[in-house]
Amino acid sequence: MTKKILSVFGTRPEAIKMAPVVLKLAQNEKIESKICVTAQHREMLDSVLDLFQIRPDFDLDLMSPGQDLFDITTKVLNGVGDVIRKAKPDVVLVHGDTTSCFAAALAAFYLDVPVGHVEAGLRTGNMRAPFPEEANRSLVGRLAQYHFAPTKTAEKSLLAENVSPDKIWVTGNTVIDSLLMTREKLGIKKDEYWEDIFGSSLFDAIINSSRKLILITGHRRENFGQGFIDLCTAIKQLALAHSDWDLVYPVHLNPNVQQPVKDTLSGIKNIHLIEPLSYEPFVWLMDQSDLVLTDSGGIQEEAPSLGKPVLVMRDVTERPEALDAGTVRLVGTDTKQIVDNIEQVLLNDKIYNSMSTALNPYGDGKAADRIVDILLTGSFT
Repeated sequence: MTKKILSVFGTRPEAIKMAPVVLKLAQNEKIESKICVTAQHREMLDSVLDLFQIRPDFDLDLMSPGQDLFDITTKVLNGVGDVIRKAKPDVVLVHGDTTSCFAAALAAFYLDVPVGHVEAGLRTGNMRAPFPEEANRSLVGRLAQYHFAPTKTAEKSLLAENVSPDKIWVTGNTVIDSLLMTREKLGIKKDEYWEDIFGSSLFDAIINSSRKLILITGHRRENFGQGFIDLCTAIKQLALAHSDWDLVYPVHLNPNVQQPVKDTLSGIKNIHLIEPLSYEPFVWLMDQSDLVLTDSGGIQEEAPSLGKPVLVMRDVTERPEALDAGTVRLVGTDTKQIVDNIEQVLLNDKIYNSMSTALNPYGDGKAADRIVDILLTGSFT
C-alpha cells in the first residue's frame, strides 16, 4: 500500500531545502507524492523549481503587493486546507520556520492529518528574534508528529520541550544535499556562462584573485529601519577604506531593504548592487567569495560547506553548532562591530584559516534519504 505525502512550501529557501526531499519522494514507488506551493515569493520560488525540475500539483499563487503576515497566514491556512481535503494525504510535510510552514501545519492539524517537520528543533529562546520565525517553528513543534532534526543540538531543544524521543530523528540538514547537488552541476559551466549572468565588469572582479570578495545578503524583518542603515554604513566604510576589496550585494526585493541600500551604497565603485540571484549563480558566487556577511539562516549552513567564513548580522542564532565549530561569528548590525570583524577576519590569515577550515556540522548530503526512509517505516500516529 502506498503512502500519500503532501509537501508544502512557498519561499525560495524552503524550496531549496525541500527539493532533495520531494525528488527522493518522487523516485520511491511506495510513495504517492504531491507538492503544494503557496508561492508568496513567486519569481524567487520559480527559479528553484526550474533548477530542480519540480512541478507542483497545487499552486496557490499567493503573492500580492504589500501583503503582511495576516494576509499570508490566512491565505495559506485556507488554501492549504482546501488542498488537504482534495489530496487526502497520510502526512503533510512542511519545512523550517516560515509563515507558510506554520499555517500549513495548522491546516493539517485542523484536519487531523499528521505533520512532518523538516529542519525541526532550531531555537534561539527569544520569540522576537528572529521574528516571526522563532514563533513559527516553535508552534509547528507543538503540532508535528515527525520531527526531522538537522543536528543533535536541535534534538536536545525538542527533548527540552517534552517532545517524545521516538518522534525525533537526527537527519542532517537537507540544504547540504541541495548545495552538493548544485555545486556538482557548476563544474560543467564555462566562464562565458557566468560572464553572461554577471556582466563582464563584475565577472572580472569576481574571478580576480588579487582582490578580496565579500558577499552580502540581508532581508530579516527585525533589521528593518535602523538596522539596515547601520549595515549600509558599515559596507560603505569598508568599501572606501579598502579599494582592493569588492563587495557584492544581491539586494532583496522588499522596499524596506531596497531603499536604505540604494540611498547609502549607490555610486561607490567597488560596491556592486545587483538583482536577487537564482540559486545556481548564487552558489557559484558564494563559492568564489572570500567571506559572507548575512542575516540568513540557511547561508550559515551552506557557506561553511564551501569553506567560507560567515559573519551573521544578528544578536542570536538558532544555529549554535556553527558558532561552536568556529565557522560563524555573530556581529549584529552595529556598524563598528561589522567593520572590525570583517577587517579582523580578512586581514589576519590565522583567523581566516581557522574559520575557513573548520568542520561543517550540518550534514553529509544524505538527509533526504533518511527522511524518506523514516516516512516509509514510521507509523502515522
